[in-house]
Amino acid sequence: MLDHLFLTVSDLTRSIQFYEAVLPSLGITARHDYDGKDGPKGHPDLKGFGANGRIFFWLKSGTPSPGAVHVGFVADSEKMVIKAHTLALKAGGTEIHPPGPQLHYDPRYFAAQVRDLDGYSLEFVYKSWQHSQ
Repeated sequence: MLDHLFLTVSDLTRSIQFYEAVLPSLGITARHDYDGKDGPKGHPDLKGFGANGRIFFWLKSGTPSPGAVHVGFVADSEKMVIKAHTLALKAGGTEIHPPGPQLHYDPRYFAAQVRDLDGYSLEFVYKSWQHSQ
């Protein structure tokens, strides 16, 4: 299980606005800012997002490398996938593929994929077999 992920973005303010518009639809509602001066020398400032008492998705300023990272966010329903996709497009993301079954993985794998403002591939995923019905 992963504990956290840092995503390097070109404009923190712009990226925070994007993720604040999208992530709450997936239940990721907590926010935390970490001042790098409180860490070891050279530690970056971080802008975090999370849920259930954990901050696990962090943004830091720098030169993005969108081809190096794909982030899949868990959705609890097909409806959540559709809502996250809609909000991401409204917030300036671009579509990779619309919501629907991803038959190449499994007929019960329902997802949508967008690129964020720096071009990172984001997937909103509902796998029915991983949720209690």
